[in-house]
Amino acid sequence: MTASGSTDAAVRIRGLRKTYGGLAAVDGIDLDIAHGETFALLGPNGAGKSTTIEILEGYRLRTSGEVSVLGVDPAHAGLDWKSRLGIVLQSATESGVYTVREQLAHFARFYPSPRNVDEVIAAVGLEAKAGTRVGKLSGGQRRRVDVALGIIGRPELLFLDEPTTGFDPEARREFWKLIRGLKAEGTTIVLTTHYLDEAAQLGDRAGVILGGRLVDVGKVGELGGADARVPIVRWRDRSGVTREERTEAPAELVASVARELGGEPEGLEVIRPSLEDIYLQLVRAAGAEAHDAEEVLA
Repeated sequence: MTASGSTDAAVRIRGLRKTYGGLAAVDGIDLDIAHGETFALLGPNGAGKSTTIEILEGYRLRTSGEVSVLGVDPAHAGLDWKSRLGIVLQSATESGVYTVREQLAHFARFYPSPRNVDEVIAAVGLEAKAGTRVGKLSGGQRRRVDVALGIIGRPELLFLDEPTTGFDPEARREFWKLIRGLKAEGTTIVLTTHYLDEAAQLGDRAGVILGGRLVDVGKVGELGGADARVPIVRWRDRSGVTREERTEAPAELVASVARELGGEPEGLEVIRPSLEDIYLQLVRAAGAEAHDAEEVLA
């Protein structure tokens, strides 16, 4: 699936493939991500998210296709290009002997225009731990150090791979505030997450990757198309059998059923599909298509 975009997109991908022997981990992705956009890449484990992101970051070579990140092919990029990126990997920072402030100050020297170290420490909520050795921090606190290291260089493009793993609910909301602030400054952000509420809160657009292919791309509120968002009315009839119906006019249907039954139906629910519901529909549909294809080839 192609997501249209301008020729000066921050990220431009055409026909991206990565194969391992006969297995295609990434199988023909086309995608544009605009400057200043927050794009969420969604998909189950093994779908191709991490491989795609690693190719964009320059950590993994592609098998075929065209890739441009900030106007440069990551496969041939140098240190100047890498200094324009911020990367928060999936795994937490290794235990270390340096304090939080020392570690950030050390990494800040690698960038031409780094952020103020103490401001970054405050932004990730580690003021009370600034003088603590990284190795003495909890897993969630080390994750905050990861985020701090990712933004210390004032990146033009920030990759966030499962960034809030280990965060409690309050810390996640503080992190969301930080990301919104970076977006307001014009930072382009590519986010992978298993938390669909996080994608809904932060993403301008999202893509769902399954089996190495993008099965849907669009604004977060439009994924799955209009049909996937039609409300479901569920109730029990006179015999106690649960019935349900999709309808664009749920209030009218409820009124009709109530008139028929002579009162409010038992077990009445009006369900408006959430992003999670729509995501699961896409996953199930892709699985059914793959099964059908296997049967045809068998």
